[in-house]
Amino acid sequence: MTLGFELRTWAAQLQDCRQRLADLQPRLCALPIGGSAVGTGVNVPSGYVRALLETLSTRVGFTLTAAAQPATRMAGQETAAECSACLRSIALVLIKMCNDLRWMNSGPLAGLGEVQLEALQPGSSIMPGKVNPVIPEAVLMAATEVLGNDATVVMAAQSGNFQLNVMLPLLADKLLGSIALLSGSCVSMTDCISGLQPLADQAAATLARNPVLVTALNPEIGYEAAAAIAKRALREGRPVLDVALEDTDLPRETLARLLDPGPLARGEHGD
Repeated sequence: MTLGFELRTWAAQLQDCRQRLADLQPRLCALPIGGSAVGTGVNVPSGYVRALLETLSTRVGFTLTAAAQPATRMAGQETAAECSACLRSIALVLIKMCNDLRWMNSGPLAGLGEVQLEALQPGSSIMPGKVNPVIPEAVLMAATEVLGNDATVVMAAQSGNFQLNVMLPLLADKLLGSIALLSGSCVSMTDCISGLQPLADQAAATLARNPVLVTALNPEIGYEAAAAIAKRALREGRPVLDVALEDTDLPRETLARLLDPGPLARGEHGD
């Protein structure tokens, strides 16, 4: 696959997270205002709910509504748990991105060395010149804390009794904490990926020796012959194309076309 394919995949995962939050918005904006002590609305003045919702909506910049059944937003905190789950999904995507970037950036000698992240430090604390992927590492820690916050939110949300949940302050603290962590993490990751530099020569050299390329030769020479080429190329540390030239009767032009990673990445070989 191409680097662009990888980046588009991450973008699609984050877009899914955005859609989950958008779907949640109507439930998140339905407040138990006017429910009074237990949700029945006893002693709430006429016009109070409408006036308060209008004032709050103006202050926050989006429309807030009154829950059809206020008690569902008092002791019941399923919406808060759903919100936390959406935040957890963002954290999981960020963890995936950071782990991928750390592998892709690993090197320069023993790692993959497919990309180079912007150097944000002169070196590690004990090894001069060893530049660590500090942004992905920091985001990993932030995202892991969000997962812990989510577990706390779930436990707090299940603590409702009748029309009361005494853990509302804990719920608010963990949700706001997760939002702050993820907001900062997304900004940092945007800067990190913006400074990413592909190491095309290193990636091309590694790809040329990748025995998996021989899969494209299966229709031409058969599985067994392709497997033999793959094993020899791996054993000798040579490009697959060079070994295939020696072990098949196919001309270089045909082999170069079949083993070209571009069409393979675009799915142009086969149906």
